[in-house]
Amino acid sequence: MDLLLLTPVFLLAFALGASIGSFINVVVYRLPAELSLLWPPSRCPHCLHRLAPVDNIPVFGWLRLKGRCAYCGTAIAKRYPLVEAATGLLFVGVVVVASANPVQMVGYWVFFSWLLALSLIDFDTMTLPNPLTQSGLILGLAFQGILGTIAGSGGEAIAQRLSFGIFGAVLGMWLLEAIAFVGSIAFGKTAMGAGDAKLAAMMGAWLGWKSLLVACFLACAIGAFGGGAAIALGALSRHKPMPFGPFLALGAVIAAIWGEAIVTTYLDLFFAPLR
Repeated sequence: MDLLLLTPVFLLAFALGASIGSFINVVVYRLPAELSLLWPPSRCPHCLHRLAPVDNIPVFGWLRLKGRCAYCGTAIAKRYPLVEAATGLLFVGVVVVASANPVQMVGYWVFFSWLLALSLIDFDTMTLPNPLTQSGLILGLAFQGILGTIAGSGGEAIAQRLSFGIFGAVLGMWLLEAIAFVGSIAFGKTAMGAGDAKLAAMMGAWLGWKSLLVACFLACAIGAFGGGAAIALGALSRHKPMPFGPFLALGAVIAAIWGEAIVTTYLDLFFAPLR
C-alpha cells in the first residue's frame, strides 16, 4: 500500500501508543509504591500541583514545557517523553508487521505494553509485580480464546488454543524455575527472582511453547552478552544483580514477531537432512 495512504494510520497508531505510554509511566511509578493508578489525577511530584490537560499531551506536553513543571519549574525527567515516544513507535511497528490481522495487532499492542511496564519496573526496583504478571497471563489466555473463536470449529478450536496457551504458561514457569535452580547451585546464591518465572508463564500464555523457547533462548543470549559487556566496560559490578525481566521482554517481542520464522529456519538448517 502506498506510504502516503498509510501515514494517517501510522500517526493514529503513534498517538494511541504515546497515550498508552503516558499511562505506563503512571503504572511504573505508582504500582511499586502501592498507590492508586487512578487517583489522584496526574500532578507534579514535587509541588503536587494538578497538571492541566495541555500539560498531559504525550511527548509534546514535555516539549512545550521545555522539560520543566509549569508551576514550580522543577525539571521533569526525560524518561517520561522517551517512554511515550518509544511506546508510540512500538505501536507503529506492530501496525507494520500485523495490520493484516487486526486481532493479532491489538493483542500485540496489549502484550507489548505489559512487557514494557514490567521491564521498567524491574529495571527500577528489581521486582516484577504479581498484579501485572497475573493479569498479563489471564489476558494471554483470553487472547488465545479469541483466536480460537475466530478460527471456528466451535468449542474444539477454542479448547485447542487455550491448551496451547496453558501449556506455554506451565512450561515458562517450569523452565525459568529450573534455570534459577541450576544457577543457584552453580553460583552458590540466588540466581533469579520468582518474578522472572511468573513473567515467563505470562509470555508462554501469549506465545505458546515454541515461541516461548525462542524468547527464553534469546533472553539468555542477550542477557549474557549485555551483562558481560557491561562488566567489561565497568558499568556493572560482577557481584551486582542485574534485572532479567527486560531481557525476557525483549526476547518475547522478537519471538512474537519472528518466532515462527526463527523456528522454521532452525529446523531447516539442522534437521532437514534427517527428514
